[in-house]
Parts: sequence; C-alpha cells; structure tokens
Amino acid sequence: MRDLAERLGLRTDPTIFFVSAVFMVVFVAVLAIAPTTIGDAFAAARGWIVAKLGWFFILGVNVWLGFLLFAAFSSYGHIRLGGDDARPEYSNLSWFAMLFAGGIGTILMFWGVAEPISHFSTPPFTGVEPFSPAAARDAIAIANYHLAIHTWTIFALPGLAFAYCIYRYHLPVRVSSVFWPLLGDRIEGPIGKTIDIVAVLGTVFGVAVSLGLGTSQIAAGLEELFGWPDGTPLRLAILAVLTCVAVTSIVAGLDKGVKLLSNINIGMAVALMLFILVTGSTLFLLRGIVETIGIYITNLPRLAFWNDMMASYRPDTDDWGWQGSWTVFYWAWTVTWSPFIGLFVARISKGRTIREFVLGVLFAPSAFTVVWFAIFGWAAMGIDGIGEAARADLGDQAGRISDAVAESVPLAMFVFFESFPATTFLQGVAVVIVAIFFATSSDSASLVVDMLCSGEPEAGPVRQRVFWGVSEGAVAASLMVLAGDEALEALRQVITVVGLPIFVLVCLMVVSMIVAFGRETIERVEIHAPDRPDMARDSSADASD
Repeated sequence: MRDLAERLGLRTDPTIFFVSAVFMVVFVAVLAIAPTTIGDAFAAARGWIVAKLGWFFILGVNVWLGFLLFAAFSSYGHIRLGGDDARPEYSNLSWFAMLFAGGIGTILMFWGVAEPISHFSTPPFTGVEPFSPAAARDAIAIANYHLAIHTWTIFALPGLAFAYCIYRYHLPVRVSSVFWPLLGDRIEGPIGKTIDIVAVLGTVFGVAVSLGLGTSQIAAGLEELFGWPDGTPLRLAILAVLTCVAVTSIVAGLDKGVKLLSNINIGMAVALMLFILVTGSTLFLLRGIVETIGIYITNLPRLAFWNDMMASYRPDTDDWGWQGSWTVFYWAWTVTWSPFIGLFVARISKGRTIREFVLGVLFAPSAFTVVWFAIFGWAAMGIDGIGEAARADLGDQAGRISDAVAESVPLAMFVFFESFPATTFLQGVAVVIVAIFFATSSDSASLVVDMLCSGEPEAGPVRQRVFWGVSEGAVAASLMVLAGDEALEALRQVITVVGLPIFVLVCLMVVSMIVAFGRETIERVEIHAPDRPDMARDSSADASD
C-alpha cells in the first residue's frame, strides 16, 4: 500500500487511508445491492441500542461534562496548550466564529424553529397539554439541552484530549495519539490504526448526515422560492453544487477558506437573528431571552439525567420512544462529529490554556445557542399561538408552523418567515446561510480527515483533501438516493449505529486524560524536588508503584 500511495502522490498513512476508503466504498456498494436488507439490519441495531444503551449515552455525556469542569477549575487549568510560550493564533471573535460555523451552524438553522415547535405541538412529558404555556417552556428547555452545553461537551472533550496529547507529547495529529498515556508506543500498531480508521469512518458518516439535513432544508427553501419540486433530483443537484463550493474552499486552505467563510456566515446569521428580533414581537422576545436563561438553568439537571425509563421500544409498532428519536440520536450523531470537531478545535486553539479552552468552547457557543432558540423558538410558538385564548384569536392561522413540521421538518423555517416582512428575501438569505454552513462543515471535515490519515498538522496534497471532500458528498448522495423519501429516518438509523463505537472511544479518552494528568503531577513534583531529596524519592516510588 505504501508503494501505491507513492505512485498516487499521496502523503498519508497508507493503511489508514486505503482501509478507510475501501470500507466506505464497500458500505455504499452493499447498500446499493441490498438496500432493504441493510436497512432492516440498521433498524434492528438502532432499536437494540436505544432500548439497551440509551441510559449509557445519557450518563456518559454528563460524566464528560463533569470531567471538563474539573480540568478547567483544577490546578491543571493553567496549562497552556502548545507550550508555555505559545499564544493563540486567532482572535477571540474569529475563534468563536470558526467554532460555531465548523460545529453546529447548519443544525441551528435546521432545528431553530423545528425542534421547539415539535416539542410544543407534541410534548414528551405526560400530563402536558400541546400548545400550552407549560409545553412552550418545556420545548425551549429541551431544545437548549440538546444543542447548548451538552452538545459542546461532546466536542470539547476530544478537542481538549487532542490538543493536550498532540501538543504536550509532540505526537501525530491522530485520534490514536489521545490514547498514548494508556497504550504507549502501541498507538503505532494495529490497535492505533484501528482507532484511527473507526474515527475516519465515523467522521465521514457524521458529516454525511449533516449534509443530508442541510441539503433537504435548501431544497425546501428553493421549493418555497421558485416552486421547484422538492425531491431526490433537486437534492442531488444541490449536493453536487455545494460539494464543488466546499472543494474550492478546501483547496484554498484553513486560513483563506474556512476562516473567511466562517466570519461571513456568522455575520449573516447574527443579522438574520436580529432582524427577527426587531421586526417581530420585540418586547415579547426580549423578555423571552431573559426567561429562557432561567428555564434552561432550572430544567438542566432534570433533563440531563432523564432517560425516559418509563418508555420502552416496541418492535411490533416501530416505536423508538421519544428519547431514541431525539436525545440518543443527537448524542450518537454529535459524537461522530467529535473526532472532526475535536481536532479542528484543537488546531485553532493552540496557545490557549486548558481553562480558556474549556470555558470558551463550552459556554461561548452555548450562550449564542440559548439566544438563538429564545428568539426563533419563542417567535415561532407565538405565531402558532401559546394557550387556548391566543389560538382562538388566531383562528385558522393557529398552528401553521406546527402543520408544516408535521408535513416536512426542513420546511419549518421557511413557513416561519412568512410571518415577517420581506419574506422572499429572508427565505433567500436563509438558503445562502445554510449553503455556506454546509460548505464550511464539509471543508473543515475534509481538512481534519486528511490530518487523521497523515498525522501531520499541515494540510496534505490537494488531491487528498479533494478526495475526502468528494467522498463526504458521495456518501450523503448515496444515502439519499437509496433511502428516497425516508432519507432522514435512514440517516438517523445509520448514525445511531455508527455513533456507538465512537462514543465508547470518547469514554476511554476520559480515562486516558486522567492518566495523563496523573503523570503531569508526578513530573511536576520531580521537577521541583531537587531541594527536597525525600520528596523526589517518594514521588519516584509512587511512580514505580
């Protein structure tokens, strides 16, 4: 394989690159040959994971959050990623923009209206009336739980582990490097290669799901704008065009491509949010922002440990239960992004302390998410009518957005814009924002997957990066074509299954970091012990024990 890599002009680890590529091609080929059989297998596997391991996903993310807060506020928080003399390469504003755009920008555009409305019209808690004030408060709390601090916990933990191990130990830019405290030089052997291959495949499929969601939303927007029928041909055309845009950005590189697109897009997203605030029920939304903060904080402990234990999967009805369709899906999907986002965040965070890293990655994007849901979520629920009196006053107009979500989730945002001035302009801007988020996610992922394969912090040959950019689009296209109208459900099934091994790997990262911090303490004692021989001897004895 090494000879083949040299002939193709690649600068990569041939085992990781070619094995990952072969598995990806084989999966798509098998899915094309036997879509029903493979689909049934993934459906059955998803059902088992949700029924048997849903609690594991819920508990795991909370443990990760606790570990991150410990790392930030402990004596290890002052450690600078990249050496004591290292300083951040990007300003705080650019750093945040790249975090947001490379992370969940597309997802906030997709779910900003759809998720609160979904929980508002179909409350997950028994005894809560649909469209009631209680349902509205629960909807806002759940949406923020899913996409604020807990989502960024899933990104921050691998990011911290990558940055610490790669910069502290001067190891290759690979997921396996995180496990050096546990495996030592065995990360260069079969175990390390397997870890890296799983990470590459998980990243590719995780990004493919996001591309599928983004493409479906753009198609829904184009149908609203121009009347083009939203179907597989239109979605494939959108995917092809935007993959070309992403590849162009890939060729330009991180600083010129991702940074430029990220800064432009975060500005457009903020402008769109402010437009909704100013032209909507401004006082209602301002009060909603303040109240949402309290709702989120007070409900977070309850939601963080709620795992829907009174529900169970029923194979005879294909009922996954609310938790399986929402929280478990979110965590499984998000964790497939964690190698990609983690390495990307580590790459742009060199020079920051552990405390700065953890607090910045956890709370800066989460604060934006809370405000985003407060504005879009409350505005959408207000348009649908909160409470019987408000819905009676609205008459036939009540529930318009809820009806749109029931018909097509990607359509929700565009129906929402019909209640604001310059509807067509807003819908067009939304399409552009989603498209740019799509491009930044794809080119960021391609750069990171290339690093995972090469182990080098700098981008490899253009052909390598282009290969991964095209591959992500091809996987998304294959899943959309083969799943047809059920593409969204198929993506959910695949990503829940793929997410399980990645989730286990991230759990092991916590163990590896605890071991690494323990070594940090021992090394610090040995460095400062010359004036106290007894301490040096004791620390050496402890280390040997």
